[in-house]
Parts: sequence; structure tokens; C-alpha cells
Amino acid sequence: MSHHHHHEVSGKNLLLTIILNIIITVSQIAGGLISGSLALLSDAMHNFSDVMALVIAYGANRLATRPSSKTRTFGYKRAEILATLFNASVLIGIALFLIIEAFQKLYHPEPVDSTWVIGLGLLSIVLNVLSVLLVKDDAHHNMNIRAAYLHLLTDVMTSVAVVVGGVLMYYYELFWIDPIISIVIAVYLLGASYGLIKESASVLMQFAPESVELDALEQAIIAYDEISNVHHIHLWRLSDHSIHLEAHLDFKDDLTLSASEQIIESLEKELHERFKITHTTFQCEYARDDNKAVIV
Repeated sequence: MSHHHHHEVSGKNLLLTIILNIIITVSQIAGGLISGSLALLSDAMHNFSDVMALVIAYGANRLATRPSSKTRTFGYKRAEILATLFNASVLIGIALFLIIEAFQKLYHPEPVDSTWVIGLGLLSIVLNVLSVLLVKDDAHHNMNIRAAYLHLLTDVMTSVAVVVGGVLMYYYELFWIDPIISIVIAVYLLGASYGLIKESASVLMQFAPESVELDALEQAIIAYDEISNVHHIHLWRLSDHSIHLEAHLDFKDDLTLSASEQIIESLEKELHERFKITHTTFQCEYARDDNKAVIV
């Protein structure tokens, strides 16, 4: 039995957000190189990470809807997860590079043309606020979009920090503030990317979803009068939204196929409602001598 609720990410909003973030990224890279500001370059990389996450979400969401085939029985459901892992890994590399550069700049501070920093920081704030509003709805349904949405929100904060730094450099010539802001942004990038790597890797490694408590799941199954035992449980996430369960069920009596089918149907409905399990495969057994451990 399978319940499929695949949320379509609205293409037009996503495309607009991608364009806005490409504008921010390109202008900040150019501005960072012209002004000598590492904080602007760091903010550009932060924005570039959003572009990556959004492009991946857009492409992978299209790919994930492609039908299954004889050679790909699960279809392309994991395209998004792979893409998230790749994106986050690239970001960790970028963040480490920025931290090393920032420390070098701290030891040898150079003057920064702060008018560029202020102007482009303000542009980034405006376009990021627009982007946040555009992807807000889709963020509830999709891991990649949720990641990008959180990035966009923090982009607003980091751009505010960049503008404040620009103002301090403009009036007080405190050029050491530039690498400090860069380090703060890079450290944030590291933290956010680590979380994404952890989550996507757990899906690829077929770890049980954290949202499902295995003991509670076991109790829900053996609460049925006709079932004496559940064992050989495998629980995993196929993608961001689909949770699969397979298990062996010991029945107390030698039931007919139609009688056991009725119980299974009721059980599947309950597991979907309580634990959001979208696909189940049960092996029904009676007086079978096999390993009765829950996890084999």
C-alpha cells in the first residue's frame, strides 16, 4: 500500500528567486573584487549557496516526478537528497577557504572602498526580502527549499551586518571589521551545511527517520489482538517525504488470506495517520520458527 503526496514546487516563484539571487551574487563578487572587501565576497558566497540550493531544488523536483521504470523501480526519488549533499559539501569547502582568507586579512588589514560595501549590502537586503516572500510557501514541503529559505532569511541578517560594517569603515576606517564579518558569515555557512550533510546522509544511509519512535511503532502493531509479535523491522526514508516500513508479523491463528488482509489494511491506515508511513510491506507468518528480534 502506498500513499503518494508529492508537493509540486511552484516553478515561477522559484525561477524568479533564482534570478534575484544570481543578480545579488554577481554584483557582490564584482563589488567585493573592486572594493577589496572580503565580507562582500563572503556574502556573495552565502547568496551563491542559495542559488545552488534553489537550482537543485528546481531541477531535482522535476527529476523526482519522473516515472519509475523496470530498471529504476524507485524512479528518481533520491535526486534531491544527492543534490543537497553535494551542495552542502561544496559550501563547507567555500566556508573554510573564506575563513583562511579572513585570518590572513586580519593580520594584514587593507583599506576597503566602503561605499561599494554599503550600496551592495543594501541591494542584497532588498532582493533577499523579496526572495524570502517568494519561496515562503514551498519551504514547508521541501528539504532543499527549506534550506534555501533559511539561507535567504540569514542572508538578510548577514547583509545587514555587511552594511553596518561598511558604515563603520566609511566613518571610522575600522578595516579589520571586514574580515571579522567574513569569518562570522563563513562559520554560519559551516553550521548550516553540516546540518544538511547530516540529514541527507542519514536518508542515503537508510537510517530510520527521527520522527518515528520505533518502540511506539512496535506497540501500535502488537496492540492488534490477532498479532502476537512483530520482528525483522526495517524503517527508512526513500526521499524527503516518503517513509517506508517492512516487517514480519506473527499471527496468533492460522487466518485466511482475506482475514489477514483486513487487519493489514486497518494497520496500514493507522500507521499512516500516526507515523506518516507512506509505504508498507508486511510478511504475514503463523507458527514460523525464525529469528523474532525486532531488529535483525
